Amino acid sequence: MAKGTNYRVTFRRRREARTDYRLRKKLIISGSLRLVVRKSLKHINLQMVEARFEGDSVLAHAGTIELKKFGWKGGTGNLPAAYLAGFLVGKRAVAMGKTSAIVDFNSYKITASNKLYAALKGAIDAGLSIPHDKKVVPDNKRVSGAHIASYADAMQKEDPAKYAAYFSQYLAGGIAPEKLAEHFEETKKRIEKEVK
Repeated sequence: MAKGTNYRVTFRRRREARTDYRLRKKLIISGSLRLVVRKSLKHINLQMVEARFEGDSVLAHAGTIELKKFGWKGGTGNLPAAYLAGFLVGKRAVAMGKTSAIVDFNSYKITASNKLYAALKGAIDAGLSIPHDKKVVPDNKRVSGAHIASYADAMQKEDPAKYAAYFSQYLAGGIAPEKLAEHFEETKKRIEKEVK
């Protein structure tokens, strides 16, 4: 450990590489709203945040756990759920009169077409203007869960016991994974109808 009168201990969040204070300063000075996307293994949470010098102000929030209120029976940690949560926060922000933002993925190591970009696509489809590269955003077929449905259909034909074990939460929730794309569209329409 360094010693002396001129040594200054850096902030704990900087030492742990959890906050980039230079980037944060730029975001505050820019005055733009941020779409903050945070993930865990089971959920995605999104917030529309206005950065202020006295502290951040959350204008709109949505998470995949809220999707059950809109009839979502699928998993909450997959691409369709991430898209729907992004769509929900986007609709709430647009209802408040907010139309543009910049995305804040923090320090996640991200790849193209993953669930963070699915959440971003949902917010854009809800009416928010967010700068992004169209190559990294997943296509509509993947976002709707068609890849999960086709995989479930193939597994059911190949090995019904493995299918029942692998998709047990979908089946216990009352939805066949082969019908996930249709269920996705129903939930999206319900969000569109209820959030104004």
